[in-house]
Amino acid sequence: MLEPRLEQIQKLLFSSGHVTVGDLAANTQSSAATVRRDLERLEGLGLVTRTRGGARLAQTSGAEIAFQAREHQEVAYKRAIAASAYKLLRPNSNILLDAGTTVLQLARLIRRKPMPLTVITNSIPVTQELLGIAQIKLFLLGGQLRSENLSSVGVYAEDALRRFWAEQLFLGSNAVHLEHGLSSHDPLEASINAVMLERSETRILLSDSSKFGARAMHCVAPLHSLHRIITDQRLPDHWSSALHSTGVQLETVEAA
Repeated sequence: MLEPRLEQIQKLLFSSGHVTVGDLAANTQSSAATVRRDLERLEGLGLVTRTRGGARLAQTSGAEIAFQAREHQEVAYKRAIAASAYKLLRPNSNILLDAGTTVLQLARLIRRKPMPLTVITNSIPVTQELLGIAQIKLFLLGGQLRSENLSSVGVYAEDALRRFWAEQLFLGSNAVHLEHGLSSHDPLEASINAVMLERSETRILLSDSSKFGARAMHCVAPLHSLHRIITDQRLPDHWSSALHSTGVQLETVEAA
């Protein structure tokens, strides 16, 4: 077990995503030199990645950064991905939106440029974005609240989801791997995402390239379960040929 000060540093990083040495020193009432030694130790344990002047949680730590912090990471790429996804929407169709932060950017576009849609979601932020729009018929799945992602999960949410059929699913993912497919840090999120794939005709992944090549503990589905992936142009070239062999369409976009 880590000492209290190291645990406090981890909690601060979990809440904020990235914290400077100065902020960590102030919050732990320690010197900058002590914080740097702490970060060096945590990096050695694979729990954080040091950056210029601070640190962030390591991608391989298995911990999720709080939703509010993740929402502001890679924002330009997420908005570009969402803009491309918006072009795929068909008026008067029913769509399923998951609780990913890139999918939230799509919901914000729908709010700015509404069209007649039926939207099914397990995401509280998506619901808040689309609430009160006259052209949107909105269904929020009830279930166990997952505070890390501000979403509903569990058997009640999955049972409710099985009463719907969506023409399009727009899905995010914690990790995208050529061999291991889509995976999640949380078993309940993995489970409801798998049901979303089952209950959708056309399945579209919205994910920035930082998630590609990563694996999380809980499997969601193989990549061939998808029809289309929209990501950014930083994706390594080998992904294009690899995805072509699975029959999944790949679209890469530039940040605005």
